[in-house]
Amino acid sequence: MNLKKYLVRALHRLQKGPGYTYKELLVWYCDNTNTHGPKRIIKEGPKKKLIWFFLTLLFASLVFWQWGILINTYLSYNVTSSLSIGFKTMKFPAVTICNANPFKYSEVKPLLKELDRLIEAALERILQPTPGNSTENMSLPLDLELWNQIPLVLIDEHDKDNPIILDIFETDQTAVDNENATESRANVSSDTAEGHQLYGMNGTMDNETTEVNQTTATPAPANTTLEEKKYKLAVKLCSHQGSENCTYRNFSSAAQAVTEWYILQSTSILSKVPLHERIRMGYQAEDMILACLYGAEPCNYKNFTQIYHPDHGNCYIFNWGMDEEALNSSNPGAEFGLKLILDISQQDYIPYLSSAAGARLMLHQQKSFPFLKDQGIYAMAGTETSIGVLVDELERMGYPYSDCTLNGSDVPVKNLYSQYNTSYSIQACLRSCFQNHMVEICGCGHYMFPLPEGVSYCNNEDNPGWAYCYSSLRSSIKQRQICIDSCKETCNDTQYKMTISMADWPSEASEDWIFHILSYERDMSTNVTLDRNGIIKLNIYFQEYNYRTISESAATTIVWLLSSLGGQFGFWMGGSVLCLIEFGEIIIDSLWITVINIISWCKGLKQRRARARYPDAPPTVSELVEAHTNLGFQHEPVGAPALPPEPGTPPPNYDSLRVQPLDTLGPDSDADTE
Repeated sequence: MNLKKYLVRALHRLQKGPGYTYKELLVWYCDNTNTHGPKRIIKEGPKKKLIWFFLTLLFASLVFWQWGILINTYLSYNVTSSLSIGFKTMKFPAVTICNANPFKYSEVKPLLKELDRLIEAALERILQPTPGNSTENMSLPLDLELWNQIPLVLIDEHDKDNPIILDIFETDQTAVDNENATESRANVSSDTAEGHQLYGMNGTMDNETTEVNQTTATPAPANTTLEEKKYKLAVKLCSHQGSENCTYRNFSSAAQAVTEWYILQSTSILSKVPLHERIRMGYQAEDMILACLYGAEPCNYKNFTQIYHPDHGNCYIFNWGMDEEALNSSNPGAEFGLKLILDISQQDYIPYLSSAAGARLMLHQQKSFPFLKDQGIYAMAGTETSIGVLVDELERMGYPYSDCTLNGSDVPVKNLYSQYNTSYSIQACLRSCFQNHMVEICGCGHYMFPLPEGVSYCNNEDNPGWAYCYSSLRSSIKQRQICIDSCKETCNDTQYKMTISMADWPSEASEDWIFHILSYERDMSTNVTLDRNGIIKLNIYFQEYNYRTISESAATTIVWLLSSLGGQFGFWMGGSVLCLIEFGEIIIDSLWITVINIISWCKGLKQRRARARYPDAPPTVSELVEAHTNLGFQHEPVGAPALPPEPGTPPPNYDSLRVQPLDTLGPDSDADTE
């Protein structure tokens, strides 16, 4: 009962409000607040009032301005990087080794035979052969259908305003062909923005649409001077065979053009070969890995995990950590690392596909896919390459400080490299994104990337315009930016910094016995089957056990924000948190005054409407009751003749009835009814 009385009284006080007008409330606040400035406004004279009002308004504006800057700085979520150095026993990195040449030429030669004959004949024509050494005298005809799918052309720019496209292979070598050449429109794209010289030609070609004359003429005759042989070699890519929607990719060197053309053509051929056949045509572990030693423990090719890499064929990973625990390095130094002797069999290289000879290797984390084309390094044949490793651990802060991901689950791009059971990386995401766009736009997948389900690799027979589509997609800035925006960096990463040194190996004094031993161990032959052009020795080790941790931390925290806000408020106006509570109190009181005024206005509006219905004062309850029984209490219409007064005394007016005696009411009854 007492609780009910307390709540009723509290409700009455709440309905009554603070009991001030706006002016009275403002004066009360200025007189009682602990903030400096408002007191002086109400207590000083008229002139000082104006000065203190201006100063208070100025400093309050400065406080709010500084607060806005501080809050905006906090919401920008800046980070600071800190570097710390630690010492511990570390896991030895995963080591991936590949041959720079993806396939043995002896195994893949039947597939590339026609392609090799075409490029050899084209090079003879490009290099201006003598009449007796021309490919026209070859007994076997060339497969020009294969050539015309992605042809190489010469661009004659003697007239820079009207360049001429010259076909390398021509059926009728007469001067009449030059006179009857038909003109066509083509897009000429250049890999270099700068002009270049090819066979004595100086000139520039912009990456813009240029009008060219496309003819079926041969290059200049053999008796022309060097200054007259001015051509550029380009790869012609068309949306489909026979189409005029073509682009010409020219290069600063014919060697680059030949390599690019050969890669495109061989990609089309090899994409139709089953995976197990491509693995068979590559370098096998037992042939490539001649010797292995990890610390003081011997190892062999069986300690490596084989994967197929489209760029380098068969690759072998040591300490990948997929099937067993990763190995720890017992001590730093070259004696406690990994020592390998490799045979790259350089004599079996594909001549037009692999222009570099050596081994491609990469150090990376366990259970991560090796992207050797981007992050790998070469080891040169005939050398001993020592690689000292230092470890950097990166720790990034997640959302909202950076847009990184822990495992790639929040990345919208489907990771096509998950089929290898490897962890997420931004390289895998970017390549998966490109392959998805390739499938969506071109209708097939590129040979260098994993395939989504239900999709086949591109080739010239099933997808005649795939090379044109691939080239356009690769050079599209828009598509590249979409992938960059979709992919995220990993929040935690480990990077291996390498210090590389090389020396000739074996030396001239020791090469005889070393090659004899290695040849016998590999081929069981007493003859020397190895030479320094195919032998590589690798030493991979930790330089020291010190590792660096580069970690991010929040540059601004909530503690920094509150202290900065309080510092500005205290400096400019001498305020504190209690001053803010006082300011909040006056706002609440102002709201209650507003609510009470609105309620009073609504009541007044209701009363005005009631007066409009009754011209006189509104009748009481007793009057309304008696009006139905006593005609003397009936209201007469305005203007009606007055009736004579009726005799008798009217009954008293009862505004209320009491249903209980007065002596039964308690002393608190008046308070309860209030």
